[in-house]
Amino acid sequence: MSRVHSGQEAVIPGAPVFVFGSNLAGRHGKGAALWARQHRGAIYGQGIGKQGNSYAIPTKDERLRPLPLPMIRGFVGEFLMFAEKYWMHQYQVTPIGCGLAGFTPEQIAPFFRGAPDHVQLPPEFVSVLVATGDLITAGNEARQGGVNPK
Repeated sequence: MSRVHSGQEAVIPGAPVFVFGSNLAGRHGKGAALWARQHRGAIYGQGIGKQGNSYAIPTKDERLRPLPLPMIRGFVGEFLMFAEKYWMHQYQVTPIGCGLAGFTPEQIAPFFRGAPDHVQLPPEFVSVLVATGDLITAGNEARQGGVNPK
């Protein structure tokens, strides 16, 4: 049985919010979701949104089957609106959906097109967005262009 907590124990001052792929049942039992539960306050049983110093984006349903891509796009859009509203925080996005859910970066990365500068994307997503012209590199940094698809 999991220990129930408020999620506040893992709020680390100055650390970016850890953004991970989850399932709608909130069973954070493997991969980045388990790490978020163990280290960043993700709450077992909560599959969506901010929890401690983490943010869950569902990529699987309650029965742990991959969600349709349009649903994932919607959850990514909700996250990006949240990140815009809470612009004072940094967000570290993992390659959501590209592990246990079985999607590729080419399928998921475009959903993050137009993400604000304080949202740090994983290298797998940056590579896809640069290749498609949705990120413009300047020196050592990648700058995002385009708009977020709805």
